[in-house]
Amino acid sequence: MSDKESLIQKAKLLEQAERWQDMALCMKQVVEMGGDLLTTEERNLLSVGYKNMVDSRRLALLNIASAERKATDDSETLQAAKWSREKAHVVTELKEMCGEVLVLLDKFLIKRVDTSAVDVADAVSLESEVFYRKMAGDYFRYLAEISEGEEKEDMVMGARESYKKAHEKAANLKTTHPIRIGLALILNFSLFHYDVRNDPQEARRLFCYLQL
Repeated sequence: MSDKESLIQKAKLLEQAERWQDMALCMKQVVEMGGDLLTTEERNLLSVGYKNMVDSRRLALLNIASAERKATDDSETLQAAKWSREKAHVVTELKEMCGEVLVLLDKFLIKRVDTSAVDVADAVSLESEVFYRKMAGDYFRYLAEISEGEEKEDMVMGARESYKKAHEKAANLKTTHPIRIGLALILNFSLFHYDVRNDPQEARRLFCYLQL
């Protein structure tokens, strides 16, 4: 069994144990080995590992925000300070994780499948490119959620451009393709906020990531 195969098998076992950080590390090493395109299974292992790592931190930030709202009076100043420190720690972790994913995408994965220089892209490369550009959009979006000022603007721009490129490439996939459906879901979610929840601000926030 090759080193790559060993890492992939280990990642599968770690997924079953829900050890997301170790799973992501295994797949990071697989990506950095270079070589052929990742298979659909390998691509999904990479995505699952990092997504669960990041989601746990995003959930932690929601819980911290809820706790901070409850610790607003002077009698709970020490508690508020504690939550503030915890928030800073989680934000740092989340930025590092998202940055790690974006480096893997930019330095290794997207470069391998960039179809812009060819007239007719093969189906595997096209599907992979859509997947990775959408993934980049997701992680820029996560960073935008926790950034401020110019940094936030940069993250929003990165998300918008990544989603835009994914959307353009996805037009060449079959309309029933699950990756394309995933992109359409974001657009539909934006319309949901506008038409159903009567929340145009949230609808615009979501739609800006896919502004064409």
